[in-house]
Amino acid sequence: MGDDPWRVALTLEGIEIGQYAALETPWEKTFFFLPLGHSEDLTHLEVAVKLAGELVQQAPAELRRILEHSAAQAQGHRDVIARFGRHPHRNAVLGRESTPAELDYLASGRLVHTRPLPC
Repeated sequence: MGDDPWRVALTLEGIEIGQYAALETPWEKTFFFLPLGHSEDLTHLEVAVKLAGELVQQAPAELRRILEHSAAQAQGHRDVIARFGRHPHRNAVLGRESTPAELDYLASGRLVHTRPLPC
């Protein structure tokens, strides 16, 4: 999933009108805000980080570890956008030229979206 203005707009509207708050499970809520977490707009990523952090705080002990991973993913994506202004791993498929710093990041093999799930 990449940047999708339509899905982002629907997500933001759903948050504003209470659809997000009406969801019952952390899984529903996480799925709901995924378009924000995949955006290349720092403002959207800040909302995803906030919502993911709230889910961690509200989580029962047995769900906390996986939700902490989800929150770390949101933070990691936000940090990549704060650093580069875009997701460097999308550059080739979108026909964008990578900067030297982006190439170094890609060569590191430590991409946020490839982090393993906690065991």
